[in-house]
Amino acid sequence: MKIYLAGRIAGDRKYRAKFREAAKALEGMGHVVLNPATLPDGLTDADYMQICMAMLNAADLAVFLPDYRESRGAMVEWAYCQRIGKDCALYMDMTGGGRQ
Repeated sequence: MKIYLAGRIAGDRKYRAKFREAAKALEGMGHVVLNPATLPDGLTDADYMQICMAMLNAADLAVFLPDYRESRGAMVEWAYCQRIGKDCALYMDMTGGGRQ
């Protein structure tokens, strides 16, 4: 299954490690992970959102990290998923609690 990973990036100095750990766990379950934390630095907020929305549209499932409510971008992604009927899950539910 193709999974888009959503959570707080802006203002979180450890976001790359957090997303990398979550991606590794989901990949270990046999999923293909679309990880926005792997995008390069230097783009505008609009650029990031356009790319992330394309990744989200390509995914079968959106998985939200525990801190997603602290992210304006992830909340947009959550609302979009609800509007279009995209399947969503919480990371902790996918991994049995996780270490997030």
